[in-house]
Amino acid sequence: MSTIITGLLIPFVGTTAGAACVFFLKNELKVSVRKALSGFAAGVMVAASIWSLIVPAIEQSSDMDRWAFLPAFIGFWLGILFLMLLDHIIPHFHIVSEQAEGPKSHLTKTIMLVLAVTLHNIPEGMAVGVVYAGLMSGSESITAGGALALALGIAIQNFPEGAIISMPLYAEGKSKPKSFVLGMFSGAVEPVFGGLTVALVGLVVPAMPYLLSFAAGAMLYVVVEELIPEMSEGNHSHVGVVAFAIGFSLMMALDVALG
Repeated sequence: MSTIITGLLIPFVGTTAGAACVFFLKNELKVSVRKALSGFAAGVMVAASIWSLIVPAIEQSSDMDRWAFLPAFIGFWLGILFLMLLDHIIPHFHIVSEQAEGPKSHLTKTIMLVLAVTLHNIPEGMAVGVVYAGLMSGSESITAGGALALALGIAIQNFPEGAIISMPLYAEGKSKPKSFVLGMFSGAVEPVFGGLTVALVGLVVPAMPYLLSFAAGAMLYVVVEELIPEMSEGNHSHVGVVAFAIGFSLMMALDVALG
């Protein structure tokens, strides 16, 4: 049980560490650093989606023979459509952070920014919960190493998100402690929803192939919609591409080695 609790908390630690940048950095993250972090996170999440989520989903449906891909196919599209719906309800956090500044817009922008990142973190917390629920159920296609690799990958992706909230808030005039707490708060939903998913393991296991691929679809949506544009816009996009390759290869190696 301690292994599962640790795994569920790892992504939250990533967000907290990112939010803590407000205590050590005077200005916002440099553009090149943001590109590198976004590219690295994108590579990690793509590799995690494949090896930790989609491949196990297909393996768990092997009794369907040539139709073994179907649960993964359906779950993947449900994940994509869910995030599309979510983005219609709330704004993209990178768009919110670039809205026009003004005294009256600060509170609104702060609330929207925290809300946007918080809601986008829910599927990631569920992804970790689904994998650990599968591990608890004794699924042969999910290993403790693979689950840990996924949690670490999401934590790495969460680091810049924590900084993206806390640093601009401090620049707007909020205190460092308050900026840190708001940044940290955005990641608190991950262990909560991950824990709820694990608690419902009896209901989760029968639908495991669909849920694993749902998480993969949700994560890849975030990669394509949020991270790739961030890493490739403007000059020196090669920084993001190289970081993507590093993140992908590292996550692939971790998943295989730890698995």
